[in-house]
Amino acid sequence: MTYHTRSAPAATTYAQAGPLTDLSAYRTQLAPLPETIADLCRVVQGVLMHTFWQGRDTRPLTEEHRQALYARSAAVKLAAILHLDDRPLTIARSPDRRLPATSRDHSLLLVALLRHQRVPARSRCGFVTYIAPQHYEEHWLVEYWDDTEGRWILVDPQMDADQRAALNVTFDPLDIPRTRFLSSGAAWQHCRSGTLDPSLFGHLEDRGMHAIRCTLIRDLAALNRVEMQPWDRWGLMLPPDEMLNDADMTLLDTVAHATVGAVATPSADAVEALYASDSRLRPPYPWLVTPGIIPMTI
Repeated sequence: MTYHTRSAPAATTYAQAGPLTDLSAYRTQLAPLPETIADLCRVVQGVLMHTFWQGRDTRPLTEEHRQALYARSAAVKLAAILHLDDRPLTIARSPDRRLPATSRDHSLLLVALLRHQRVPARSRCGFVTYIAPQHYEEHWLVEYWDDTEGRWILVDPQMDADQRAALNVTFDPLDIPRTRFLSSGAAWQHCRSGTLDPSLFGHLEDRGMHAIRCTLIRDLAALNRVEMQPWDRWGLMLPPDEMLNDADMTLLDTVAHATVGAVATPSADAVEALYASDSRLRPPYPWLVTPGIIPMTI
């Protein structure tokens, strides 16, 4: 699939790099990259490997690998990728030469590459139904704006052919059906109304309404071009569920409504205004411009 998006003025915000997706220092290395979603996903898959598959298929993580895994910015990760193997990025690395990563990192790198090509793109943090049976697994995907079709198209840049086969994924990961991904806002709304069980949502032992709340706030940040790590915690993520008051719950309901509504429009206006309205929704700014190499709780 070839995209034609540069004429969508309402989506121009998402064509601009954020503090964690700026790859301007790597123009030379990125100049030869392809311009189709399928080819860019192959580039991402050829330089990154999810830690789950890394643990199954290659030797354990080294300390250097762990530090690169914890780095927040795409630029730091790209530096680590090229340190492991300085060949052109279009050459797929062997598994032991790929940088260990999470779904967030696959999402981050694809978004950074698309924005570098001035294509409107954004990470989305929510839950998918195709990784763990009868469970909504926390997972990061990518949306890019297709001006011809007038919609955000959902992509899983982690899902290569081997993973598709192992997980029996039969749909196209370059245009994921919305029924296979539940945004964190939709998850919050369903669980608040009692139509879905919160214990079905999360990752490993981190499940329930608190896990959904953290994912919801991360998704709002990502919609504002701030793609934090899945283990970062700040502001309204921190209080235990029982410590939230009515005003907190109303604010979270508003966040859910705004993030769900973001699918219907290329504009970032609504989520930008909400993000600016309460400091508890935003990670402390210095953490964004200083690349971190260890996981931290804010």
